Formats: sequence, structure tokens, C-alpha cells
Amino acid sequence: MRYLCQDETRLGLKTIAGHLITARGVKPVGLSQLQRENFYLYGVVEPLSGYSFFYEFPYLNGDCFQNFLDLLSADLGDDIAVIQFDQFCFAQRRSEKFCSRSVSVRRRRVSPT
Repeated sequence: MRYLCQDETRLGLKTIAGHLITARGVKPVGLSQLQRENFYLYGVVEPLSGYSFFYEFPYLNGDCFQNFLDLLSADLGDDIAVIQFDQFCFAQRRSEKFCSRSVSVRRRRVSPT
């Protein structure tokens, strides 16, 4: 039996807002980076053994999450997995379709956002 912790994050470019000097009451006009190149990294870590599995996807949605779970299931093989999910909405819907060899555990939100 394996105990895994799962999370996801967005990585990519972000517009850097610089400071512009203008007269009082005049809104500064500057260049902005309108198009962003982002990708999402889904991953699980087993704290006890150090096992980790990460996969990159273009979107943060239920279909990509289901693909991640399918890839994880193939990587784990016949091992039984207990996976601790966060409170993200698609994780609650999709984790039930993972496989019969897994148990999902949801943790409560600890950050104010």
C-alpha cells in the first residue's frame, strides 16, 4: 500500500509591471505582455519512500486531471494507492473514476485563498 500526496501548479511567464514616472493625476502608459505561455504541472509524492510522479499538461481541467490519473495508475501497476487530494473541484469529481485499487482522501483548505 502506498500513501501519496497530490497537487497541481501553474508555471509560466507573467507580466512584470515596472514603475513609470508621470505627473500627478496622469495614469502611466506602458508596455504590457498580453500573451502568456503557461503550463500546468500535476504531481504526486510519496513522503515515506521519496517516490514521485509528475506530468505536464497544457490546461488545468478535469480531462487533463483524468489523463494524469490514468498515467499514474499505469505507473503504479498493481500497487494499492491512498491518495490525499486538495479541495479542488475536479479532483472531487474525477478521483472516484481513478481505479478500484485506490482510496482518495481530501484535505481541508489551509490557505485563505
